[in-house]
Amino acid sequence: MAKIKIYSTEYFKSKGLEYEEFDVMSDIVKRQEMIDKTGQMGVPVIDIDNKLIIGFDRSKIDEMLG
Repeated sequence: MAKIKIYSTEYFKSKGLEYEEFDVMSDIVKRQEMIDKTGQMGVPVIDIDNKLIIGFDRSKIDEMLG
């Protein structure tokens, strides 16, 4: 069996920010919403006040959060 590792971050939690998280593998409605907004299936997609960041781009996130 393959050994699988997933690396993630608690970046928004570490800044004390509230957020919603959607599992687009199991939530078909949110998956389609993401595809409609971005035209792709890649994750993460981060939506900050209707401005999209595709992928984890810390400097862009910080810029958008002020």
